[in-house]
Amino acid sequence: MDSLTYPFTDLPAAGQRFKVADGVYWLRFPLPFALDHINLWLLEDGDGWTLVDTGLGVRQSQTIWQTLLAEQLDGKPLARVVVTHYHPDHLGMAGWLQQRSQAIVVTSRGEWELASHICASTDEQAITGFRTFLGSHGLAGDVLDQVAGKGNGFRRVVRPMPQDPQFIGAGDSLTINGQCWTVHIGRGHSPEHLCLYRDSDHLLISGDQVLPTISSNLMVRPSAPEADPVTAFVDSLTAIRDALPEDTLVLPAHGLPFRGMATRINALVAHHAQQLDVVLAECQRQSRCAHDILPVMFDRKLDVQQLMFAMGESIAHLNCLVEQGKVQREDLNGVWHFAA
Repeated sequence: MDSLTYPFTDLPAAGQRFKVADGVYWLRFPLPFALDHINLWLLEDGDGWTLVDTGLGVRQSQTIWQTLLAEQLDGKPLARVVVTHYHPDHLGMAGWLQQRSQAIVVTSRGEWELASHICASTDEQAITGFRTFLGSHGLAGDVLDQVAGKGNGFRRVVRPMPQDPQFIGAGDSLTINGQCWTVHIGRGHSPEHLCLYRDSDHLLISGDQVLPTISSNLMVRPSAPEADPVTAFVDSLTAIRDALPEDTLVLPAHGLPFRGMATRINALVAHHAQQLDVVLAECQRQSRCAHDILPVMFDRKLDVQQLMFAMGESIAHLNCLVEQGKVQREDLNGVWHFAA
């Protein structure tokens, strides 16, 4: 397959389900960001439903869910909620849904531990952590104040954290409506990202791990400043590519469902290889900090939220080059600089 194909181009309206496969329905929720939507997946499950991902924990999502619960579940309960990873557009409504439906929440241990750690941070701890970390990579002045000055925004859009989750991981499976969904793990975008694959009809719920038109953000967090999410992302992507057939229908968290998984994964791997080459070339010209690298990696104006993600991605690619032994880092007046 030379390119991606999109079997569904009509978008489901908010509060309405749209069938994409046997027992599998597409829900589309709005997001108040440049990335303006998230796809959730509602799965028939005997006398109830299993939901994959939940939407951002804000009033608009709550209003849509009230309609869905009342009108779109055929009178059957929401029995289980699978959270692919810790980001609040995926986790945000899980606790609210659990409170109203007594659904079991399922996620991976790695995602739960990071979400719990972030939610436990005070506003002051969050501000101090990001200010220190991003400042050490060259962000300064009013821009640093804007990026770091929001406090614990994560906690404000998770309403609330769910309770007593069940943990699943690589090689595990879930039985949903009598059919087996195997767990594949993605890394890099998040610690232990759940992807669910149904072999009977070659269907993959990919979350943010495999997206059709954008690459998932690979962000280094203050709690793990030397992490190498680029290598983790590429390695886990290629493992998924090699494990699943090319005709797999991918149900992503953002964008349209598509076929052409191997083609898309190859393009993502090539994209990050190209980014590493560009960053390395810059570090060969002169010693650079992560903030210096932003114009090299991103050719557009960045808003405050995008700037935080871009800084994390810049640091991620520099950390990858350090791990590969291609650059060395040096503390110059409290700011990390990288040189070949």
